[in-house]
Amino acid sequence: MKAVVITKPGPPSVLAWEDRPAPARGRGQLLIEVRAAGLNRADIMQRLGHYPPPPGTTEDIPGLEAAGMVLEADPESPFRPGDRVMALLPGAAYATVAVAAEDLAIPVPQDWSWEEAAAVPEVYLTAFDALVSRLAILPGEWLLIHSVGSGVGIAALQLAQVLGARTIGTSRQSWKLERAHALALDHGVLLKDDGSWKEEVRRLVPEGVDAVLDLVGAGHWPASLEILRSRGRIVIVGLVSGSRTELDLGLLLQRRIRVEGTALRSRPDWEKAALVQEFRQTAWRSMLARQVRPVIDRVFPAEEASAAHRYLEENRSFGKVVLRFPPD
Repeated sequence: MKAVVITKPGPPSVLAWEDRPAPARGRGQLLIEVRAAGLNRADIMQRLGHYPPPPGTTEDIPGLEAAGMVLEADPESPFRPGDRVMALLPGAAYATVAVAAEDLAIPVPQDWSWEEAAAVPEVYLTAFDALVSRLAILPGEWLLIHSVGSGVGIAALQLAQVLGARTIGTSRQSWKLERAHALALDHGVLLKDDGSWKEEVRRLVPEGVDAVLDLVGAGHWPASLEILRSRGRIVIVGLVSGSRTELDLGLLLQRRIRVEGTALRSRPDWEKAALVQEFRQTAWRSMLARQVRPVIDRVFPAEEASAAHRYLEENRSFGKVVLRFPPD
């Protein structure tokens, strides 16, 4: 098979298109001919040497989500060779052949492209977990989404609409806020390092927002706490701006704020499988009805993975960046 390989920790140029032995599947797993794979910030962190994959996962092939055709499955599996699937992977999705747990795979509708399917598993499951399982968003609540133009940010915006929430999105780039408004974002706020953005949020919602989805990390942590109302909730998913900050415990106690962190990759498969099952029973129906659609910014040939990583790192994308793979 062909794969995008991390030859050593470093910039996008360390990615190479190489021949590798195809993986072997185990019981309860699918062998998939990958036709497209979504890019995520975690892939960049792995390339830099800061985010190793779980034990037992190929260390030098990144990728957490893919779509393709089933090559092999157990006789009792609900999937058969030739089925179109999208899947959540612990790693090694950047290859023409990959292995995924069958419980972490979802059938791909016939009218979906491979690229659309590959843009779903990681970001929509992450957003669903954050909004439904962690924040328990209710109709009419105010949700602040940091980095609303990112893959997870857009997925969260779309799912928030299905849940009936009112939304405020932040971004450092005004054009991304304009694009988010086209997806029915209620209010966009331009992020500034001086923290003045929180005053704009306060103007919009004087009593404070009900919940914050933080896809950024330490950079806006103090201000995010300040704009939460009493008994507000905040869930942290990303650490792009750092992982260390100061915490005002008095504010947490006074307002009874609930703080939670979450990540998919480090979870055991049984926990991920439960999330996939819940997603398929609820939010997936909106996607099948095309009420929620993945937003794809750009598709790169897999051989140009270095350029794709560079593009994502430059924050030029709105939505997902996807790699397209040739038939193996």
